[in-house]
Amino acid sequence: MTEGEARGQRTAAPASRLGLAMFGLYVLLYGGFITLVLVRPDLVAERPFGGVNLAIACGLGLILAAVLLSVVYMVARAGR
Repeated sequence: MTEGEARGQRTAAPASRLGLAMFGLYVLLYGGFITLVLVRPDLVAERPFGGVNLAIACGLGLILAAVLLSVVYMVARAGR
C-alpha cells in the first residue's frame, strides 16, 4: 500500500462520519418543514415577506442550507 492510499483510508472514516452527520441534520430540517406543512398548512400559507408565502421562503431556506452544508463539507475535506 502506498503512502497516499494509507492516508486516504485514514481520512475516509472521519469524512464519512461528517457527511452522515450533515445528512442527518438536513433530514431533520426537511422533516421539520414537512411536519410544519402537514400540521399547520395555515401557517405556511401566510405571506410575511411581501407576497412570498412562508412555504416558498422555507423551501428556499432548505436549498440554501443544502448548499451551505455542502460547502462546509468541501472545506472540511480539503483541510484533511
